Amino acid sequence: MQENRVIIFDTTLRDGEQCPGASMNLKEKLEVARQLARLRVDVMEAGFPICSPGDWEAVHTIAQEIDGPTIAGLARAQEKDIEAAGTAIEPARKRRIHTFIATSPIHMEKKLKKTAAEVVEMAVRSVSLARSFTDDVEWSAEDAGRTDLEFLVEIVTAVVEAGATTINIPDTVGYQVPSQYGRIFATLRERVPGIEKCVLSTHCHNDLGLAVANSLAALENGARQVECTINGIGERAGNCSLEEIVMALKVRRDRYGLETGIRTEEIYRSSRLVSSLTGLPVQPNKAIVGRNAFAHEAGIHQDGILKHSQTYEIMTPQDVGVPSSQLVLGKHSGRHAFRKRLEELGYDLSDEEIGKAFERFKKLADKKKEIYDEDLEAIVEDEIYQAGEFLTLEYLQVTAGNRTVATATIQLGREGDIKEEAATGDGPVDATYKAINRLVPIEAELTDYSIKAITRGRDALGEVSVTLKINGRRVAGRAAATDIIEASARAYLNAVNRFLAQEKRAGKDIPAFGEKLPGV
Repeated sequence: MQENRVIIFDTTLRDGEQCPGASMNLKEKLEVARQLARLRVDVMEAGFPICSPGDWEAVHTIAQEIDGPTIAGLARAQEKDIEAAGTAIEPARKRRIHTFIATSPIHMEKKLKKTAAEVVEMAVRSVSLARSFTDDVEWSAEDAGRTDLEFLVEIVTAVVEAGATTINIPDTVGYQVPSQYGRIFATLRERVPGIEKCVLSTHCHNDLGLAVANSLAALENGARQVECTINGIGERAGNCSLEEIVMALKVRRDRYGLETGIRTEEIYRSSRLVSSLTGLPVQPNKAIVGRNAFAHEAGIHQDGILKHSQTYEIMTPQDVGVPSSQLVLGKHSGRHAFRKRLEELGYDLSDEEIGKAFERFKKLADKKKEIYDEDLEAIVEDEIYQAGEFLTLEYLQVTAGNRTVATATIQLGREGDIKEEAATGDGPVDATYKAINRLVPIEAELTDYSIKAITRGRDALGEVSVTLKINGRRVAGRAAATDIIEASARAYLNAVNRFLAQEKRAGKDIPAFGEKLPGV
């Protein structure tokens, strides 16, 4: 093996599946196994064959059907475990038995109820038996992170002599910190005869959030295999995250000088598949594969990304299989990103139109955490492509309830003049429309009203469409807002403004507040 090549040992199907609620059936395990092969993991720990007949079948089927990675089965230091693992992986072209025994004082005394000498004997015997099934035998010191270092040197020396080809030093309970964990590997390399013929492996849990950092420390001190899972799933707080360790080595090759054989473009797809099949969602701010990993909302960041991606991204989305960066439009977004997204949606607006739409966007962003494309389209339709606003909605206050008479207070503006009216009605929309009718210079009859959600989430935009009958003519109006009463008011005014625009084009004057157009 090349000195700078790191073996990626994926244990999603074994340790990852032990995460509460993450169990998969045979079909699902095969689907994940095929994806891991596409990802080009070096070793795939397919399961714990002795655990159940279903687990044995899954490991055996994966060994039959999956080409590329080495297929590993886990076994305790017991004859029946090793035999089950050996028969399960037998069909694989490249196969490995991974056997382990606990080595920390608390585990030996409380769990195994064995002396240190008995544990060494069991470890040696298990490695020798595993070698009868395959030449590729990995041995692990369970809870190595809390094992006496002198004893660890002793037992590792014994299993190396017995024929183990990979020595795994797991931080089983996530207790270690990088400097201390790294020293364990350095000590083993210095003091264990023949260790240079073996691959040193790291298997870290994330109880203190240090699984990836500890794995990197092990690599700095001679480890050349990392045991990890997709999305970092696993028992308790999970395992070292495959995507994080792989991309850390890729992005910081200047620091570590190490490489993997992972096809990184398959990372995002792998993450989504595992999340879907296990039912374990990926947190939005998860490194590499989280929804926000390549999302930028801050205006300064968006401006930088649009000028050059590396201003705020140390890797490209395409590196891990994400189609593109996402400029998330929200209250922190700037005009540059806003204009860019409208251009992508096909709108070619003037600076004045951009300014008008951007002002409406900012008001909406104060109400919504995230602005979707449908929101932007509604804003443009409302602000740019509607008829001129003879009347503007300045203020709206509504009181309603199942034991309260609905009351609406409204202020409308026209050319700097603002008037206010109030009205009661059969519900908040009816009250709002009656108040509007007291101010607008027309008599209008509502003939059609509909509302629908046009975006996602609890803070979705509601779009209201109305049809008014004015002077024998039908005029449509539409508006959108997160508040459906506001949307209703704006839609009604939109229809009124359309009518007034038609009247003005016909050469009629538009009267002031409190007056009505003649013949209406």
